Amino acid sequence: MSACEDVRENVKKYYGSRLESSSDLQTSAASCSLSCRPVPRSVTDALSLVHPEVTKRFFGCGLPFPAKLEGCRVLDLGSGSGRDCYAFSKLVGPSGHVTGVDMTEELITASRQYIEYHQKKFGHEKPNITFVQGYMEKLSEAGVQSDSMDVVLSNCVLCLCPDKRAALQQAYNVLKEGGEMYYSDMYASKVVPDHMKEDAALWGEGMGGSLFWQDLISLAHSVGFSTPCLVSASQIAIYNCELKAKAGDISYASGTYRLFKLPKGSVLSEATVTYRGTVAEFPDQLDFDSSHCFKKDVAVEVNGEMAAILQRSRFFSDFKIQMSDQPESSSASTPQYCHLNPFLLADKLGSSVTQCSKTSK
Repeated sequence: MSACEDVRENVKKYYGSRLESSSDLQTSAASCSLSCRPVPRSVTDALSLVHPEVTKRFFGCGLPFPAKLEGCRVLDLGSGSGRDCYAFSKLVGPSGHVTGVDMTEELITASRQYIEYHQKKFGHEKPNITFVQGYMEKLSEAGVQSDSMDVVLSNCVLCLCPDKRAALQQAYNVLKEGGEMYYSDMYASKVVPDHMKEDAALWGEGMGGSLFWQDLISLAHSVGFSTPCLVSASQIAIYNCELKAKAGDISYASGTYRLFKLPKGSVLSEATVTYRGTVAEFPDQLDFDSSHCFKKDVAVEVNGEMAAILQRSRFFSDFKIQMSDQPESSSASTPQYCHLNPFLLADKLGSSVTQCSKTSK
């Protein structure tokens, strides 16, 4: 058995049978990332309609619910009990579709039991959700076609994945051009040493497999994604004294990022953009991420990459975009990414964690 297969088997055992509910986890990773804005009513309503048994086995670490999902084809990586998938199925509506992929047979079997329940609860004529057993590093083998998805979402699962580059590459491949990967995950304050990665309990809690946050940027660029946009963050508390001692001076944070699949070889030009106020539930302003707040009818200058994101993504019709005549000048200096640091944002927002689905042990 390869190292990757060994890790997967340990994770399957940890989540498939050892953990009966999210309250069995030893960190606050199943807590909400603190956002710069209130959670939209449509999201809280959708989550409140999810069957209690599904919510009970939710192991996520944030609220990866981007705006404007109606009619979208959505893929949830590591769908687990199906909590987020069922909420997404309400948000995409009958004209959209949600596919949940998880490698754990027990969780896929459990989540499928509630398809009819939620179809009736949401008033859909037919189911708009599918659950598939498979690996996020091998989406094609799970039957997910390339260039078929509008949005890929994930909630605290990449930290459990042994080959993160393969998982991100697969997510990129299945997205349509202009599509988005919007996901929450656990991040480490420094590179996690190998001996921690080999600890089954640390890996199961997401601590052993968490990326050093700066490594996400280079990893995203290497597979073709745009520079990640940091949406929300919160500090993660470790309840178990033994795990806390093993972590030493490494801290953990939950961060929600959005990455876009832009056309290759695009010439990036700065632009002046004006939000039209047309995204549902955001009539006055759209907080796109922690660095970009677009107020209705207020012109804002953005860099070439953000201009390309707004021009090529599903948000195109929501902005008046006036491109600059000149291509963006490439700076000789190394880009500074302090604004993408989830630990700094968590401190800014307040490091107290709002519990969503579990209490401390």
